[in-house]
Amino acid sequence: MLTDRDRIFTNLNGRRGADLQSALRRGAWDGTKFLLEKGKDWIITEMKASGLRGRGGAGFPTGLKWSFMPKPQEGRPHYLVVNADESEPGTCKDREIMRNDPHLLIEGCLIASFAMHANACYIYIRGEYVREREALQRAVDEAYAENLVGKDNVHGYPFDIYVHHGAGAYICGEETALLESLEGKKGMPRLKPPFPANMGLYGSPTTVNNVESIAVAGTILRRGGDWFAGLGKPNNTGTKLFSISGHVERPCNVEEEMGITFRELVEKHCGGVRGGWDNLMAVIPGGSSVPVLPEHQCQDLSMDFDTLRNLKSGLGTAAVIVMDKSTDIVRAIARISYFYKHESCGQCTPCREGTGWMWRVVNRMAEGRAEKREIDMLLEVSTQVEGHTICALGDAAAWPVQGLIRHYRHEIEKRIDDYSRNSTPADYPIAAVAAE
Repeated sequence: MLTDRDRIFTNLNGRRGADLQSALRRGAWDGTKFLLEKGKDWIITEMKASGLRGRGGAGFPTGLKWSFMPKPQEGRPHYLVVNADESEPGTCKDREIMRNDPHLLIEGCLIASFAMHANACYIYIRGEYVREREALQRAVDEAYAENLVGKDNVHGYPFDIYVHHGAGAYICGEETALLESLEGKKGMPRLKPPFPANMGLYGSPTTVNNVESIAVAGTILRRGGDWFAGLGKPNNTGTKLFSISGHVERPCNVEEEMGITFRELVEKHCGGVRGGWDNLMAVIPGGSSVPVLPEHQCQDLSMDFDTLRNLKSGLGTAAVIVMDKSTDIVRAIARISYFYKHESCGQCTPCREGTGWMWRVVNRMAEGRAEKREIDMLLEVSTQVEGHTICALGDAAAWPVQGLIRHYRHEIEKRIDDYSRNSTPADYPIAAVAAE
């Protein structure tokens, strides 16, 4: 259980001011110049020691990612790009940082950019986040006015920060599609290699990090990497923002230790599952793209990267979607499938064709208008989409379907049986085609 003294985001609920003076009282910008004077190598070493893993979903070690940036070359600038395109359904943590504690993010941008020899940072913010962009821009303007950032700032490191408002496409949450959009082109993922660390924004070395990953940097360095590593579990250290929604008494955003159990998280902060724990049916633990878990796997579920991966799901963005027994689980996954079909950029054939096909089949299964042999066929097709596309959207479309079949095949079969008892052969699209 996280104590108040170990919280990084002390204004997550917005009860205090988001302005610079309020942020200073909460400890932001405290000794930032001293941290920079310790040098780039020290900063990266401390970030590695903290064990911080990327908070955008992939969970890649942040300090290691920063170390991948090459040495500066004359005429070839370095860039930091902050991914604030928070479009994963169920996820709403980064918006609270930008709206209520933006100066932690801006300070983190300066520190991270210094460590990677970047003199400019771009924050790419989701198109639908209008008020969040306004709040973040006000904070950036305050930082410029107080000479905390800029060409000749009080920290002695020339640094500019830009807020870029996207157009509202889910695919731009993928780092290379984000870079394409930032350059003014259509948001479509790039082939890798080359990776952004070698050839990113405008063909220059670039690191793309999530908002939360950057916003915690200042506090980690002030309190020490060992402090952060002492929270959570081995290889899953520190604190994490959880977005809890669905069938709970009080949906919320909350900062907790990595490795907290699902039950403690929900009962401590959300008032429990609606209708009581026995009414729990399923949980999507990390945003809509990760496979669903059934109730019996959530009894003592540890909310961390490794535990959830071993259960063939994932922590993702830690957007916990709780579903009680009133949920039509097949129809819920069908709706998620439609979302990924709609958001596919269409660049890769498996994704362009497969997401639409999977949605149509799952949608028929939700109605019972399918045959049981199609369940295995759907699973097989999902594995042909997964891992065969340029970016991870194909995986994100396949995983919810795989989770449904893995844990709720009986629900699909029951629906097919119920429909067949009340229908004639002509009601089946497949049977009708065969008859012709």
